[in-house]
Amino acid sequence: MSNENEGSDPSVLAEGHGGMSFLGLIVHNLNTRRIRTLLTAFAVAVSVMAVVTLGVVTASLKSSAAEVLSAGTSDFTVAQRGSSDVITSVVTDQQVSRIAAARGVRSAVGVLISTVRVDADHPLFLEIGIAPAALNPFGVRILAGRAYGATAPREVMIGWQAAQDLHKRVGDAIILDGTSYDIVGLYSTNQVFADTAAMFPLVTLQAMERKPGTVTLAVVKVTPGTGIPRVRDSIEQANPNLATVRQASEFGRVDRNLQFLDAAHTGALIIALVIGVIIVMNTMLLSFVERMREFGLLRAVGWSRRRLLAMVFGEAIGISLLGAGLGVGLAFALMTALESFSSLRGIFHAQLTSEVFATALYSAVAIGVLAALYPSARAALLQPGVALRRE
Repeated sequence: MSNENEGSDPSVLAEGHGGMSFLGLIVHNLNTRRIRTLLTAFAVAVSVMAVVTLGVVTASLKSSAAEVLSAGTSDFTVAQRGSSDVITSVVTDQQVSRIAAARGVRSAVGVLISTVRVDADHPLFLEIGIAPAALNPFGVRILAGRAYGATAPREVMIGWQAAQDLHKRVGDAIILDGTSYDIVGLYSTNQVFADTAAMFPLVTLQAMERKPGTVTLAVVKVTPGTGIPRVRDSIEQANPNLATVRQASEFGRVDRNLQFLDAAHTGALIIALVIGVIIVMNTMLLSFVERMREFGLLRAVGWSRRRLLAMVFGEAIGISLLGAGLGVGLAFALMTALESFSSLRGIFHAQLTSEVFATALYSAVAIGVLAALYPSARAALLQPGVALRRE
């Protein structure tokens, strides 16, 4: 039975590894120290789990914010520049009117957005305020029933997906923030953000939220054949407190939380990788001390420094790949648990894409390579005579 402190059998090494291939030797070395290999792989797995989970959470939250900002069938969205959260953005009705009248603009629709708790499964249910006349330019298609009245205080429409989730249909009542509303229509916009929400007459939601004369954002369509960049520039010049957003990379202009989220993700990613490298390096250094005679014998029988470096790196990468597999499994379990948290329902949707697996693989290999740099250098520079005299 293998001993945890035992290295590769010197007699096997001296006899050409008993016909064992180089890869087979690496696997044999890892298998000889099973407990240490598994514990080190688990340390890598924890780092990979942190990297993968943080990446998925960040991507999901950014996607949720992006859905809000890409509302409707617009060419771009206008919101308050540098707001702490897109939901807190303030655009006045007068600004929306000026944007609609700007040269090259086909339509500009003011939209007020708020959130309300419906139940434990819908803690952040979206409410959208939009004037009935703007429903068509916004991209709303009535599937059943009718549109609400322009000033109807107790009429709402709900998205078809919200209707399925809440088991509602036209004619039913829905209670939002303690008030009962009649569902007069079901609609579709082909966007998850809007189709899982409820729509109100703009003036009704403005009164409910105590935000008269203001909206959250304006969705803009330009006249066909007009240059979108030129229209965006003219709107921003005429309204210095507003910013236009068209691509996901620009969302930080109107939501500082996304910038903070990116910064936090980068910082946590670096910390997770550093911790993983330190743990694996510490384990490999301990292994190096225990295997000095083995390394000395390998050098004595003719192994080159390059070959010895390759063996140590191979063992480190083997441990890292095992850790990557474990880490993805742990991340999946953790993300499943996070989806059940009431505070994240509706805004966090875990998706294990090919990019997630690539991130796990790259992170694990990076940990293995960086952790192996110092131990492998010490093994390669070891003098055979000094190593063989070590007890």
